Amino acid sequence: MKFYETAPRHDLTYSDVFLVPSRSSVKSRLDVSLAPGDGTGATIPIVSANMNSVTGPRLASTLARRGGIGVLPQDMHLQDLDAAIRWVKAQPVAWDTPLELAPHDTVGTALTLLPPVVGQGIVVRDGDGALLGVVPAERLATALPDARLGDLLHGRLASIDADDIDSPRAAFDLMVAAELTFAPVLKHGTLVGTMSRTGALRSTIYESALDRDGRLVVGAAIGINGDAAAKATALVAAGVDVLVIDTAHGHQRGMLEAIAAVAALKLGVPIVAGNVVTSLAVRDLVGAGADIVKVGVGPGAMCTTRMMTAVGRPQFSAVLETAETARELGAHVWADGGVRYPRDVALALAAGAASVMIGSWFAGTIEAPGTLAADDDGLLYKESWGMASTKAVQERFDRLDAYELARKTLFAEGISSSRIYLDPLRPSLEDLLDMITSGLRSSFTYAGATSLAGFREHALVGIQSAAGYEEGKALPVSW
Repeated sequence: MKFYETAPRHDLTYSDVFLVPSRSSVKSRLDVSLAPGDGTGATIPIVSANMNSVTGPRLASTLARRGGIGVLPQDMHLQDLDAAIRWVKAQPVAWDTPLELAPHDTVGTALTLLPPVVGQGIVVRDGDGALLGVVPAERLATALPDARLGDLLHGRLASIDADDIDSPRAAFDLMVAAELTFAPVLKHGTLVGTMSRTGALRSTIYESALDRDGRLVVGAAIGINGDAAAKATALVAAGVDVLVIDTAHGHQRGMLEAIAAVAALKLGVPIVAGNVVTSLAVRDLVGAGADIVKVGVGPGAMCTTRMMTAVGRPQFSAVLETAETARELGAHVWADGGVRYPRDVALALAAGAASVMIGSWFAGTIEAPGTLAADDDGLLYKESWGMASTKAVQERFDRLDAYELARKTLFAEGISSSRIYLDPLRPSLEDLLDMITSGLRSSFTYAGATSLAGFREHALVGIQSAAGYEEGKALPVSW
């Protein structure tokens, strides 16, 4: 990356900078590879944050199916984390994971899991596990909330036979010919997944992130307190592919000791550690055994660290400095936080990040943990909260006695409850991935690059005023 006819005199955020178009010979956005090449198995440079309101098993499996990595949070109890990892590993790769309910469940219950949009649906099974049918999500919009799902099943069950499909394109063509937008996929009469037309189309573009056994990749986080080595060993035994050692202030003795203890085990999976914002911190963490360093202090939407403590650093400059140091050491960085638009992902990659970690933006999706609720205007949202907030602290230490829990809670900071609204046009994680990756592919072509390494090399970055940033936004009203 080079700065275009200027040099920064102070630290920069993503909104302070822009990409300058360069001469390009890239003919198509589909000629671009987004693979980060950081040893994680990801095929797109997108990671979901290890936040309770962001990454659960369902989001992790969906993200891996499209090439990214979901990082399960360290606040989960170890047995629950073990179960979540194994659940992700058991999910289909070629098909979507079915969302299943019983025939006696109501439309109201279904609407807490799924908005009434085309291309989604509820699989209905009886008490013996027999497949009864599918309720397309759009049908939920016209049914009474107390109607039972079993009563909405009518006519012959339309399904796809997995043996009839030899490619994603064949699946798409079959669904168009059968006038299906969503259907269960059966193999020898057994449900193996679901498929939508859009899902089949996505499978022709994305490459899943898979382990050596062909299963979906998943990451998990641990803290620096307690026996980090024992936790890491248990998670790898469960099948985790990426270990994230996480604490708010990553440049501390406890972090270095935790990294060294886990690295000494030689578990055969990449070790990610953070968060930090300086070159020296990267040298210390990589020296202790980290393969990837997580960069970002205070830029997250749910984070109040900078306002409470004055600690942090503008994210673009933090990534730029730390990524250069990591490259010298044969390591990588993940840019964690501060992403508001697809442009910010492109700028983080231009600055040298291997992948970009996204939190609150993903919290407002169908696949994120939690249930859907509607405000007074009928707009759908999910609840989100910061990982240093009172809510998060109480969940993290729920097994402490009342006195110790009260002491921990006294020093909590951050937002305990925020409504993250679903984008009506992009309610699914996959919808957001389409938007982000299509923007990235275009960014690469503007820079004349077909790979992430080429993008880092060729990207030209300019510095702009606040007015310049505003000029780039679409007008919300007509002339």
